[in-house]
Amino acid sequence: MRVVDHIVAELARTGVDRVFGVGGANIEDLYDAVHRSGGAVQALVAKHEFAAATMADGYARATGRMGVVAATSGGGAMNLLPGLAEAHASRIPVLALVGQPPIGLEGRGAFQDTSGKAGSFDAREVFAPLSRFCAKVSTAGSIVDLLPQAMAAARSHPRGPAVLLLPKDVQQAAAPAPAAGVPLPEAADPVDPDLLNRVIAALRTADRVLIIAGEGVAADDVRTEVADLAARLGAWVAVTPDAKDVYDNRSPRFVGVAGVMGHPSVVDCLRQADVCLLVGTRLPVMARGGLDDALAGTLVIGVDPEPPFVQAVTVPGPVRRTLDAVLERLDPRPRRCADHAGPVPLPAQPHRGPGTSYADAVAAVAGALPDDAHVFVDAGNAAAAAIHLLPAPRRGRFVVAVGMGGMGYTFGAGIGAALGSGRRTYVLAGDGAFLMHGMEVHTAVEYDACVTFVVFNNNAHGMCVTREQLYYSGRYSYNMFRTTDIAAGVGAAFPTLDVTRADDAGQLHQALLRSNARPGPAFVCLDFDPREIPPFLPFLAALGRDGTDPTAHHKEASDERRQVHAG
Repeated sequence: MRVVDHIVAELARTGVDRVFGVGGANIEDLYDAVHRSGGAVQALVAKHEFAAATMADGYARATGRMGVVAATSGGGAMNLLPGLAEAHASRIPVLALVGQPPIGLEGRGAFQDTSGKAGSFDAREVFAPLSRFCAKVSTAGSIVDLLPQAMAAARSHPRGPAVLLLPKDVQQAAAPAPAAGVPLPEAADPVDPDLLNRVIAALRTADRVLIIAGEGVAADDVRTEVADLAARLGAWVAVTPDAKDVYDNRSPRFVGVAGVMGHPSVVDCLRQADVCLLVGTRLPVMARGGLDDALAGTLVIGVDPEPPFVQAVTVPGPVRRTLDAVLERLDPRPRRCADHAGPVPLPAQPHRGPGTSYADAVAAVAGALPDDAHVFVDAGNAAAAAIHLLPAPRRGRFVVAVGMGGMGYTFGAGIGAALGSGRRTYVLAGDGAFLMHGMEVHTAVEYDACVTFVVFNNNAHGMCVTREQLYYSGRYSYNMFRTTDIAAGVGAAFPTLDVTRADDAGQLHQALLRSNARPGPAFVCLDFDPREIPPFLPFLAALGRDGTDPTAHHKEASDERRQVHAG
């Protein structure tokens, strides 16, 4: 058994059944080991290493298992960085297996040398800042300790990427006897009893509680516990933009999405609340835009392994452990929540230009979306519309990569989610994101992944165009492009793929229903006006059409107009 055989066997033993990546001379032995595994682990080849990393990310988010990505040395290794950065920022467990030139050639002019010797840069210094664990496997014997350490680090709080740098000669070397087992993350200490008493007292005496639930609820699989907690407290529930699926969007307790792509009802409920309970979120700027003044006047309690970005009583540690301790002390009888307006959308800009409006397109998606589908939403104006207007599927993920917000993330992540879970997955992206990484459609076709790609084409980097209009008087645009018939190009490139150029929301809806009824991938593209303003609070505030009292929100509105410009 070689070192690479040992790695693949350990991955299979811990439940990992897929490795995403791009091949190359210094990682090809790993692919040979996958082939020899007899199907215990499958290898899937992407078109670009960034997409391979996001496939591993999407796989992890959809399955709850660790995602694995493999890449060769040099440019292949460097292409992993933005994908791993997203996993680091969003706390997603990913193991990166990165090939390196043979140790015997380090510092001697090896092709793609990143050993740090003889003037080359050190790959460890590049990967370490965006990983929870980074090590070079310099000897065959060290894999027995380093592999379980890396896997444990990726799955421990705070979760994130772990990186193993694998020289080619070490990959080929004979492996030592297998280790006894992969260490599990250490058990967390119980909740501090004094802190728990303080939290319970605050919750019991509060007349009105607003829960804001984040991605950590999905990561720890505690949706049921959050719903139970909300019922016992008679609480309203809001979600962060990256966690729309962690609470039933149709529940009478649901008040909407918090932050810059969210609903005014969240601000209204926060102002009335005695306690704001953050569960599985640190409440970064994208999730708290427009909430700072209301938060300052409310007792905030944070339940997350890491402290929130706002002043709060913090209960550190795993979310599940804390929720279990709190639920054990609360009266199990459900309470009715106070009346609220519900997730009322922000005032929409009248649609006068060519193409379909965001509201109509999102409504068409909502009408076709299966209850158990996953939704992956890319960056840009289309994302703002989907987050604001599209209800999350009842039994699927609704993922927005706001950690780094990289365009093109969804094309890989959606494929990873679909292949890992076996469920229909919708990818909603703009043409800018497609032109960056949309050729991963080839990967979906190659592996017959059940992904429906929906491209909102405004022949522009739409959010950048909006910013040019609002903040720079629209005197110029670097972000408007010539017309591109994306559907025609994709249809010509992939003749077996179901491709539709939809002229309106009705045709979009029919194409989506058709994709639901068939196996494999599908692709739909429809046109939009690049000048349409999406439901993004800073933009609407700049126009004076955010639906709120300008005297009550003058600080947020003026800050966004002048200098903050979140997005």
